[in-house]
Amino acid sequence: MWRRFYQGFENRAILFAMRKRTAWFIAVFFFFGMLASMGSASAKLIVKQFLNLDGHQPPGYTHVVTSMPGKMIFISGRGGANSDGTLPHDFETQARNTFEDLKRCLALGGATFKDVVKINYFVKDISDTASLRRIRAQYLDGEHPPAATLVQAGLSQGALVEIEAIAVVPE
Repeated sequence: MWRRFYQGFENRAILFAMRKRTAWFIAVFFFFGMLASMGSASAKLIVKQFLNLDGHQPPGYTHVVTSMPGKMIFISGRGGANSDGTLPHDFETQARNTFEDLKRCLALGGATFKDVVKINYFVKDISDTASLRRIRAQYLDGEHPPAATLVQAGLSQGALVEIEAIAVVPE
């Protein structure tokens, strides 16, 4: 009789220990899951930071852009052709067409001009940079993205401008 009573007590003790251990595992996994989700949520709050050497803001660009983890979008050089494929003869129309094309490319990747962190301009004639800056201001925040303007004699025939961009968006 005592043996039977003792076995019943032992089974209950094992069952209680198993329940206690299972509850502990659930609590630990829940805690680490919460930590992981909080970490990923905070990474989405700050996407990019604009920095300048010695705290001096250069005119029209930024020296350094840092970004938190996110989706990076690289847009290859886009030219200024019209929607029908013809190339206008004037720089300003080509520049506007190029920025409109960049807008469509950014949207395709899930971004806007506000997400651009780096942009490169290739122009056939350096004297067109004033027009480029004026048109760029209609599309892009000229205070932040690091930019480079390069004179490129080897653009495709009739092309006066080509622009490439990099954007970062949170995932």
